[in-house]
Amino acid sequence: MVLYRHGRTEWNVARRFQGQLDVPLDDVGRSQAAAAARVLIGLRPDRLVSSDLSRAADTAAELAGLASLSVGLDPGLRETYGAAWQGLSAEEIKASYPEALRAWLAGGDIPVPGAETREQTGQRTAAAVRHALEGLPAGATLVAVTHGGAARAGIGVMLGLPRSLWGVIGGLANCSWSVLEEHPAAESTPDGSPAFRLVEHNAGVLPQPVLGQEAGS
Repeated sequence: MVLYRHGRTEWNVARRFQGQLDVPLDDVGRSQAAAAARVLIGLRPDRLVSSDLSRAADTAAELAGLASLSVGLDPGLRETYGAAWQGLSAEEIKASYPEALRAWLAGGDIPVPGAETREQTGQRTAAAVRHALEGLPAGATLVAVTHGGAARAGIGVMLGLPRSLWGVIGGLANCSWSVLEEHPAAESTPDGSPAFRLVEHNAGVLPQPVLGQEAGS
């Protein structure tokens, strides 16, 4: 299973909080999506789902065209809802919410009314991925196109990590991805769902075999 972040937007460059606002890809983002699709097609995806926000859906469309797949749109894969922070630049947030921004950057939640918590984001992202995996045979590949914050939180849930440890997961660059596989030897997550293991993170190339002692040689 592949969690794949969308291509670049002008707001990414401006460090403006996008959240669930529908900000389109810029020219660089569209080029990134086309280039990444030519790599990801090597995984021979069997199913493709995406956030319904256009920056993710348009990224998914590049891969869909090469793979001859349709794209299932799922709002469960959207980015964290940031309430009053959405549309603000990092400088504007710092000026109006200095303590809140420090807490957010340290791994806390957005402490403004109506904003989604990281836990809420992770749970809905993981639920959307698990739903998309239903009915796929063993060995099939799902590609889920999502957003940076949603991907990190979803990975934390699917790995069964305590919320306090999610900060050890680095961010995803635009049009980079993480590869997870179900880990039958691991205990299930607290909600009883199967646990996964992280095979690749923030990758831009296809997974490589693990050679050496970790592979038993």
